[in-house]
Amino acid sequence: MTNVQTTPVVTTLIIGAGFAGLGSAIRLQQEGIDDMVILERDEQVGGTWRDNQYPGAACDIPSNLYSYSFAPNPDWSRSFSGAREILGYIHHLVNQFDLARYIRFGTNVTGLNWDQDRGVWEATTEGGETYYAKTVVMAQGPLSNPGFPNIAGIEDFQGKKIHSAQWDHNYNLEGKRVGVIGTGASAIQIVPSIVGKVDKLTVFQRTPPWVMPRPDFETPDWQKLAFRKLPLSQNALRKALYLAHESMALGVIWNSPLTRLAERLGKWHLRNQVKDRWLRRQLTPNYRLGCKRVLVSSDYYPALQQPNCKLITWPIARIDENGVCTVEGIEHQFDCLIFATGFNVSNAGTPFPITGVDGRQLNDEWKRGASAYKSINVAGYPNLFLTFGPNSGPGHNSALVYMESQINYIVKAVRTITSLDLKGLDVRQSAQESHNRAIQKRLSRTNWNTGCKSWYLTEDGFNATMYPGFATQYALQMKEVVLKDYRLLPQS
Repeated sequence: MTNVQTTPVVTTLIIGAGFAGLGSAIRLQQEGIDDMVILERDEQVGGTWRDNQYPGAACDIPSNLYSYSFAPNPDWSRSFSGAREILGYIHHLVNQFDLARYIRFGTNVTGLNWDQDRGVWEATTEGGETYYAKTVVMAQGPLSNPGFPNIAGIEDFQGKKIHSAQWDHNYNLEGKRVGVIGTGASAIQIVPSIVGKVDKLTVFQRTPPWVMPRPDFETPDWQKLAFRKLPLSQNALRKALYLAHESMALGVIWNSPLTRLAERLGKWHLRNQVKDRWLRRQLTPNYRLGCKRVLVSSDYYPALQQPNCKLITWPIARIDENGVCTVEGIEHQFDCLIFATGFNVSNAGTPFPITGVDGRQLNDEWKRGASAYKSINVAGYPNLFLTFGPNSGPGHNSALVYMESQINYIVKAVRTITSLDLKGLDVRQSAQESHNRAIQKRLSRTNWNTGCKSWYLTEDGFNATMYPGFATQYALQMKEVVLKDYRLLPQS
């Protein structure tokens, strides 16, 4: 006797209620697709901006560009908004577009399985529920699972351990001896924010980052008023910021005269803020700008020079019960260790098992590096759409610009499936391979693939993360759903 399915089949299932998931829901809603469910593993929306609420957390893209064009916010308080304000904007989206009715909180997806006969995705969850959908949008985000470094003895430390993406706001840093491991995007925000509170701050640096000045200013009231009364004025500013960031691609993505100009700006910023020659030498990158993420801060270098702060560049040998032991044999003792070490990025795997046509496993196919057609679809996984999929990472412009292009593409594809009454839309393997050959060829000429190590690359040097071009080029490739690149699976 077969089990009778009682759970309804929705048009679209969205996994994740961060920027990507909510943006997808808004655009689907605007196109008349209201039959959807959003599964969120946490108890509130926000994704990475919900999780990353560490001291000093902020965006390194201007607020008027790090927001959706279809949902502008005229009331940003600063040029570069903090994490709390960005999270407030996300909550505002939920209220403005009445998205709460779609969201199932505390629902952690543990697997996705494609039912070929019925043309339906089956999502299983940690709580034992099962959801069915014609189409699925993977919006869990690449920066969702905190990553701790592979350092011997990390579990032996007897003091307080805090990851930047899991900040313990109940722990008081006042008067504590604190070590910060990492000098990436979160570290350069945390260090200036806590150096005035702690007794002693030690920063462990493996590789010095390129740091640019941060032109952050409070937004005047007249500008907010102008944006509310004349929305076109805010749109004009957004376009100006977009074009300015597009021009940065010439220096960040490829090795050009603008790369040298940007490097001179970075070295000027370092020289202007750090007078001590030895410290300046320790903070000077020895790799081409753009190889790793370029950071922006005007208070990181001054914080490192405070009397109670010390920069350590000796490699870490191990962590013991008292603190950090470096290779020259010194033990640095701490009350608290802060791990500003980023995330486990899914550039070579999936967050949970995804089973496609004929039982194929996406995790197996991505073992040596993820690849997809236009970063959105993978052959053999019909009606499955990725946000921030392989090779969609921006090196110079707003992530939300790329995300909007992806969302608009997904909406067009979902409408194609429903309007043509298809069982499935499955990208052709040949189209996927052709697309990725071109992407990898272009990547070989970028600064990311010049030999330095970064989270953009897998262990064997495969770049499954970044898009080798302008945001304008990315948007152009996402403008239309080219049906000849897909197998159109009819209803049986």
